[in-house]
Amino acid sequence: MYDDEELSAIREAKESWEAETLGPTLDRHGERKSRFATVSNREVDRLYTPEDVADLDYDEDLGFPGEEPYTRGVYPTMYRGRTWTMRQFAGFGTAEETNERFRYLIDEGQTGLSTAFDMPSLMGIDSDDKMSLGEVGKEGVAVDTLRDMEVLFDGIDLAEVSTSFTINPSAPVIYAMYVALADRRGVPREELRGTLQNDMLKEFIAQKEWVIPPEPSLDLVTDTIEFAVAETPKFKPISVSGYHIREAGSTAVQELAFTLADGFAYVEACLDRGLDVDEFAPQLSFFFNSHNSLFEEVAKFRAARRIYATVMDEWYGAEADASKQLKFHTQTAGQSLTAQQPLNNVARVTIQALAGVLGGTQSLHTNSFDEALALPSEQAVRVALRTQQIIAEESGAADIVDPLGGSFAVESLTDETEAEAMAYIEEIREMGDGTVRDGVLRGIDQGYFHREIQESAYEYQERVDDGEETVVGVNAYEIDEDTRPDLLKVDETTRERQLDRLESVKAERDDDAVAAALDDLRDAVAAGENVMPEIVTAVKAYATMGEIMEVFEAEHGAYRERIGVA
Repeated sequence: MYDDEELSAIREAKESWEAETLGPTLDRHGERKSRFATVSNREVDRLYTPEDVADLDYDEDLGFPGEEPYTRGVYPTMYRGRTWTMRQFAGFGTAEETNERFRYLIDEGQTGLSTAFDMPSLMGIDSDDKMSLGEVGKEGVAVDTLRDMEVLFDGIDLAEVSTSFTINPSAPVIYAMYVALADRRGVPREELRGTLQNDMLKEFIAQKEWVIPPEPSLDLVTDTIEFAVAETPKFKPISVSGYHIREAGSTAVQELAFTLADGFAYVEACLDRGLDVDEFAPQLSFFFNSHNSLFEEVAKFRAARRIYATVMDEWYGAEADASKQLKFHTQTAGQSLTAQQPLNNVARVTIQALAGVLGGTQSLHTNSFDEALALPSEQAVRVALRTQQIIAEESGAADIVDPLGGSFAVESLTDETEAEAMAYIEEIREMGDGTVRDGVLRGIDQGYFHREIQESAYEYQERVDDGEETVVGVNAYEIDEDTRPDLLKVDETTRERQLDRLESVKAERDDDAVAAALDDLRDAVAAGENVMPEIVTAVKAYATMGEIMEVFEAEHGAYRERIGVA
C-alpha cells in the first residue's frame, strides 16, 4: 500500500520522533508498565505505522465487504442493512418457566431465542435417572420428551423465530424434537431457522460433555448436517464452537486455530460422506468468545473470515460465495466475569460486545452481570439486552462497515493472528498425515489440545496472581462491602414437577410404537445409515431422551463410563 520511498520517509520520521519527542517524555515520566500485552499475553507495540503493514495487499488481504476474502465482513452493508441478531441465553427449571422467560425477552426486543439445557439433558439422560439427582432444571431447562418441547415453545411461532440450541452429545435428539414440533404444527421444515451447537470435537477438546467416543460422535454430527441439507435448509445444524475452548483457558489464537481446525474436520467428514461442499458448507456456522482485549478480539474475527475463505477455496474447492463466508455467533467472556463487585461486569460485557460488533459478528449474546454468582436474574438479563441495543442504536458503531479497517494496529494484529493460527492448523493437518479430520482426532487421543490450553491457562493465572494482569475488583481496587445482587433461585419443586410430566408421558404414550421406533433406530445405527429420520420418528412416539441415547451407547460403548466419568 506504500512504496519504498514513502516507507523510508516514514521510518526516518519515526526515528526522529523517538529521539526528539518520545525520548525526553520517557526520561521524565516513563510509562505505566514495562510491558504491555493483551489478555492472551500478546505483546503490543507502543505505536503502529504503515511500516507494520507494508506487505498488505488491499485486494488480496482486505477487499470490500461482501467480497473475498471477507476480512471486512460477509455482507456489503453489514449493520447498515440490519443489526446483528440479539440472542440472550435462557433456560432454567421446567419448560413452563423457560417459556415465560422466552416471552419476556421477545417483548423486550430480543430478535432470536437461545436455549440453555440442564445437565441431564446435555448428557442425554432423563430427569428420573439416578445420575440426574440434584441437577434437574438447575443449569438450564429440563427436556425429556417432545412434550417438554411443546410446552417450551407454547405460543411462539416457529416460522417467525430463530432459535439456537446449546447442546452437544444429545443435540440430534433436540433437533429431532424441534423438527417434530414443526411437523405437528404444520410449519414447513424448510422454514425453520436457528442453530444447533452440536460440536462434539470441541467437547473432547475443552467442554467435556460426551456420551459415545469421538469417531462415532463425528459420524452422528455428520448425520445431522446431511439431514439438515435435505430437510431444513435455513437451519444451521452445527455451530463450531471456540467459545468453550477460550473459556477453558486458551489464547485468542488457540481459540481461532482449534475452532477452525474442528470446522475443517467436519468439512472433510461431510466430503467423505459424499456430500458436495457447496451444498453443505453454507449451513455451517461458528461461535466465538469475545474477551477483554478489544483490538485483539477484532483482529481475531477479521482473521477468521480471511483464513476460512482461503482454506475453503484452496483446500476444499468451494466455489459458491456462501461456502466461503464464515458466519458466526459471539458471546461475551463468561470466564472474565467476577463475583467480586459484580456490577463491574456491565462495563466488561459492554467492551466485549463492542469488540464483537466492530469485528462483524452475525449474532451476539451479552452475559448478565450476575452470572458469576447464579443464573441470570430478570433485571440482569434486561441490562445485558439493553447493552446490545445501546451499542446498536446510540453508539454509532453499527453505522460504518468495518470501522477499524485500515488501522495500522488492527491490520498488523490481524496479520499476526492469521499467521499464528495457520501455523497451528498446518501442525494439526500434519498430525493427521495431510487431513485435518485425522489430525484433530489424533490430537484428542494424544492430549495435544489439552496440553496447549492447560499451559496457556496456567500462564494467565500466574500473571493474575503476580499482579501482572489486572482484574479490577479482584487483585486491584478491592472493597470490603457486600455488593452481591439479588439472585435468581430455581424453584425447589422443579424436579417433582418435571418427574410428574415425564411419568404422565410414559403412561399415556403407545409403548408398542416406542419400542418399534427404537428398534428401527438400532437397525439404522448398526447398518451405519443416517439415523436422523429414525430419531424424528422416535421422538414423535414420545420416546425419551435417555431411551434414544441408550441406543447409541449400546452400539458404540458408554464412553463416559469407560473413562470413569459416571
